Amino acid sequence: MVDALLRVWRLYHTPTGKKLLRYTMVSVISTGVSQFTLFIVFGVLQLLGGVWSNVIANAVATVPSYYLNRKWVWGKTGRSHLGREVAPFWALSFAGMALSTLSVAGAEQWGKQHFHHFGLTVLVLGANLAAFGVLWIGKFLIFNRMFHVHPVADLEAQAEAELVLETGTTSQSALVAVEPGDATVSRGSSRTAEEFRSRAL
Repeated sequence: MVDALLRVWRLYHTPTGKKLLRYTMVSVISTGVSQFTLFIVFGVLQLLGGVWSNVIANAVATVPSYYLNRKWVWGKTGRSHLGREVAPFWALSFAGMALSTLSVAGAEQWGKQHFHHFGLTVLVLGANLAAFGVLWIGKFLIFNRMFHVHPVADLEAQAEAELVLETGTTSQSALVAVEPGDATVSRGSSRTAEEFRSRAL
């Protein structure tokens, strides 16, 4: 148990680990938006059937998911690129929507024969959530390539994370002040930007 927690802690201090944690938090937010919308449209107001309610719920959740993933998880700034970012993201969202819609349609058809409306609502929400989970890892790997900024930044963050794990201090506190003419440098300061760029090539 301790070893597992230590591995998780070390993973969190890597660029990929931090992205994965933020991606998970965004997934929780977008799933909450989708589930809440589905619950209101299908469960409370009963405006539409399960399939169309699921389509609306996924479409609503896709908007905050895109901006949070792009800006907060992967740190992209500036205008979005239609061909490289917006279109692939929505294509993946529609693929997930198609899978969740099929799941919801099957659950609704089966549930009508066994449950009242409340039980059917719970079943539809569960089908939506299960379909989302199936695509969760695959979407992370694709988004990691689609929104990637620059490998040098990741290497620098990785080196700093390794330094923290090895010394228990931040890179700023690990650095030693160098007087003029003093050739001595600290362990952390020897990791220069040139090294990172050579590793990125």
